[in-house]
Amino acid sequence: FEMKEFIVDYISELIYLLNEMAPWLLLGLVFAGLLKVFFPEGKVQKYLGRSTTKSAVNASLLGIPMPLCSCGVIPTGISFFRNGASKGATNSFLISTPQTGVDSIFATYSMLGWPFAILRPIVAFVTGIAGGILTNWLVKDKPVAKNPFANFKLDTAALGKKDQATTCDDDACGCHDKPAPKGNTLVRATHYAFIELLQDIAKWLIIGFLLATLISVALPSDFFSRFQGWGVLEILIILAASIPLYVCATGSIPIAAVLLMKGVSPGAALVFLMAGPATNVATMTVLGNTMGRKPLYVYLGTIIGGAVLFGLLTNWLIPTDLIMSQMVHIHGDGEHEMLPKWLQVFSTILLIGSLIFGYFYERFEKSKMTSSMNLKTLKIEGMTCSHCEASVSRNLSKIEGIDEVFADRNTSEVKIKGKKIDLGQIEKVITEIGYQYKGEVS
Repeated sequence: FEMKEFIVDYISELIYLLNEMAPWLLLGLVFAGLLKVFFPEGKVQKYLGRSTTKSAVNASLLGIPMPLCSCGVIPTGISFFRNGASKGATNSFLISTPQTGVDSIFATYSMLGWPFAILRPIVAFVTGIAGGILTNWLVKDKPVAKNPFANFKLDTAALGKKDQATTCDDDACGCHDKPAPKGNTLVRATHYAFIELLQDIAKWLIIGFLLATLISVALPSDFFSRFQGWGVLEILIILAASIPLYVCATGSIPIAAVLLMKGVSPGAALVFLMAGPATNVATMTVLGNTMGRKPLYVYLGTIIGGAVLFGLLTNWLIPTDLIMSQMVHIHGDGEHEMLPKWLQVFSTILLIGSLIFGYFYERFEKSKMTSSMNLKTLKIEGMTCSHCEASVSRNLSKIEGIDEVFADRNTSEVKIKGKKIDLGQIEKVITEIGYQYKGEVS
């Protein structure tokens, strides 16, 4: 009987969380799609080239609205670095970008209220600049010269085809090299937002909802209140738990909302919103291997120091009552709801439908592209999002003798077509960009 009651409570709470967050998440996805079309990532490269404070500011400012998680930002940031961006600008971009984005800003407002919706981009901006300036100051190494793969040949003929509207305008960007759907701006923005981006964050968004619901239902309401008044120690406990984990900026929101309702201080919740999306073991490994230990130490030090500092400032300067009054009440009776119930339910249905449709559509797209071609299949591990696929495809396409590349993060396979395929060169490139080459699939 108790298990049945728990399941009923769990499902009810999950539906409530979905209804509260879905409209704002969909709105954020729409803005993300428009941002992708009108401000392609390749355009930011020219602002990141010097080891100056201005480059750090540019990188942080341009990274904040981008809807990239910590796994997706790595290939984009490393691509900038390999094409001439300074280590300071690259670190600034890597620190600020995963903490927030247009999608998570709207979702944050829906679940946590305007104080956190304003705080998150400000904290991301400030910590990004600080990380860039510290890297410029402490790491004197020159940035990698442009085009480190001197023996690669880019298929410029393919890039020049006017009938293939790509999602980016520059080979240096971290987006897809494969053709985007033909059509007007609305079609391309919709495809990116509701197919590419939504599938990128789908896994961790679902995990975030499931964990938030579990915390809300399973833990007693006074569990985290035992840590209240612990000050720095409470913040450090949350920080220690957040750093090695991975959760995207949007997926972290429902968890933070439930933590606040269970008694965690606003400053500790902000620490989770910062460190959870910005750091994980895979990100740290790739960053250390690519740019060296010093930039990695600055990266970690900036996030840890910034999290503690802003967590304490939040607890000190912003009244807890203000935060709680602005939050959507997780167990409320509906009187605080900003949107009509029918819109919430419709948004939840649309969000779930988009997740399911995108899951099958992506696989159909890739199957259609590769089914009629005689391709060599390789096992490449470490791809977790569309930006990872793009990074692998783009860099392998530069190898002389390779004509086409199709990367699939879902199967960890890369299909290659070419007249002369050098597996040794492929392994070298894959390793250099931070992924694991596991050989040919028989």
